[in-house]
Amino acid sequence: MPNIICRTVYFEKPGPENTEETLRLAKVRAEELGIKNIVVSSTTGETGVKASKVFMGYNLVVVTHVTGFMRPDVQQLAPENRNIIENNGAKILTTAHAFGTLGRAVTKKFGAIQVDGIVSAVFRLFGQGVKVACEIACMTADAGLIRTDEEAIMIGGTGSGVDTAVVLKPSNTHAFFDLVIKEIICKPRL
Repeated sequence: MPNIICRTVYFEKPGPENTEETLRLAKVRAEELGIKNIVVSSTTGETGVKASKVFMGYNLVVVTHVTGFMRPDVQQLAPENRNIIENNGAKILTTAHAFGTLGRAVTKKFGAIQVDGIVSAVFRLFGQGVKVACEIACMTADAGLIRTDEEAIMIGGTGSGVDTAVVLKPSNTHAFFDLVIKEIICKPRL
């Protein structure tokens, strides 16, 4: 197989102002590679709504924060956004964070860092969006919404909106070291 030459876009700064361009770049690369599995992070559903319009006809999964992430018993995904996303044919996944949850509870209670905290910190060396992309890959594979033997595009962000897209081979969380980042489509240049 010959070498592959592709363009990586580096945004000047992270944040929601990169959302539309991130989604556009991810779709271009999905079309070039024939990838049908797209996963995007979305807290309130604003980004999920935008992605559900861009990726109609794809296996789009919108991954939300777990209920209670900010406050007990509160789901941050707005009901009106949930309706739009689902009406546009996308799936919504609300589940425990692959790189947190129990480890985060131990850290909060005892101040001891856990392995998942170290993994998250290492991924953040490449940017928050890369960490999110790898985490949601494991979460969607664990839920059976994407396969681990097919490439997928993961889209994550820094704070709100999205600013990072990667092509990867997903893995289940229990087989984390089988995850392979194949390409970085775009990310902030930190």
